[in-house]
Amino acid sequence: MTQTPLSPPPAPPATPATPASAFLAAAEALLTSRGLTRDADLTTPWLTDWRGRYTGTALALASPASTAELSALVKLCATHGVPIVPQGGNSGMSGGATPDASGTSLLVSLRRMKAIGPVDVASRQITCEAGVVLHDLHAAAEAAGLRFPLTLGGKGVATVGGLISTNAGGTQVLRHGAMRAQVLGLQAVLADGGVFNALTPLKKDNRGFDLKQLLIGSEGTLGIVTAATLRLVPALAERRVVWAGVPTIHAARALLLHCEAALGDAVEGFEVLPQACLDAVLAYLPQARAPLAAAHGWHVLIEAVADQGTAAALPDRVEAMLASAFAAGLVEDATIAASDAQAEAFWALRDSVSPAERAIGPAMQHDISVPVARMPDFIDTAVAEMEQRFTGCQALAFGHLGDGNVHFHVLAPKGTARGPWEESEGKVISLAVHDLVTAWGGSISAEHGIGQMKRDELARLADPVMLAMMRAVKQALDPQGLLNPGKLLAR
Repeated sequence: MTQTPLSPPPAPPATPATPASAFLAAAEALLTSRGLTRDADLTTPWLTDWRGRYTGTALALASPASTAELSALVKLCATHGVPIVPQGGNSGMSGGATPDASGTSLLVSLRRMKAIGPVDVASRQITCEAGVVLHDLHAAAEAAGLRFPLTLGGKGVATVGGLISTNAGGTQVLRHGAMRAQVLGLQAVLADGGVFNALTPLKKDNRGFDLKQLLIGSEGTLGIVTAATLRLVPALAERRVVWAGVPTIHAARALLLHCEAALGDAVEGFEVLPQACLDAVLAYLPQARAPLAAAHGWHVLIEAVADQGTAAALPDRVEAMLASAFAAGLVEDATIAASDAQAEAFWALRDSVSPAERAIGPAMQHDISVPVARMPDFIDTAVAEMEQRFTGCQALAFGHLGDGNVHFHVLAPKGTARGPWEESEGKVISLAVHDLVTAWGGSISAEHGIGQMKRDELARLADPVMLAMMRAVKQALDPQGLLNPGKLLAR
């Protein structure tokens, strides 16, 4: 007689968490009142994400002043079963640093940890803590005659720890790569309070896994970054910023290839935006002026740079590139910024696309990538498909064409109120966009991370083998699931 195999015994119930009051008393004893607060005036601003889409509650706001304090705090959280939500500048775009509504998590800010070590000019390196704001990192590098080659619109609030945790991109990725490429060494506190210390960079190190790369882009779900050693590059001695008008996105791609052939790695930025985006910015910024006299199907912003050794030749090289682009019929019109002030005005137009769009009304915003060579075809296809399927909506793409990464936004019909549309038709639109991106072999998150906004979509669309590997790593490093729960991976 065949016997039915016995089912494994049920897992024992989890040990109940220590009451919150006991945990908070222990945490305050560790951090003092300066490092732990429940004051609503101090905590409330940090409980809503930058876009205003997610709002949660927390047991308290913890602000450790050192890696040692954070390590002790994380050990305390592990003992008491308290989830941790790490937060940098709270400038993320995917709700990755916002606690849930349960009120059981501890919000941990690294903003007090903002020490910047001396610049190693010879090695072109700098070591700093996770709470350092990007703008201040730029200033420290510039004071030593070098620069940190990553920038973005939120440089006045974004912190090093947040940039590393989300593998942030920006406008210089074309030449220098995303944040992952800038990190030479890393320090982080793990889920059990242990400190992973790999701040010393080595050109060659073949001792197995590159664990720092595992932490970069993990959105605080595997460990909390506390410090990093970052690469620096020579300071700019010369720059040329060009604004060009082209008829189509395919023409913009052809211009990119032309620029790269003529200027090589001097091309540091190559941004595109359609006429509709420029019109919205000009309406939003009354003092702004269009760089070109006429309207064009697409506008291209090009930045070419040189260090001291090649600075003298850059102006002539850029002018020659532009002259040959006109001769080849690649551009309809173009202008070179006559000063740094005008160059910054050009960049202000590009950086103002998102706020100008928000002033118009609700929109579903998608940070996507597809293979670089396929991006023009994707944009044409996706714009036509979304506008045909969703009557009255306007689809727009703008951003980093050279990286194969654009921000693909679908604006609601004119007069639509915020709120209900995003939760109804807006969600259907995002599903459709993500399906299309996946069918084209792309990514639903090119530079903003997954957070909680795209967590379920990642689970729906990603390769099951990849998801299984990620979950296995999460289980191994954070078996209690206390680090940034509800972000990146669906349980």
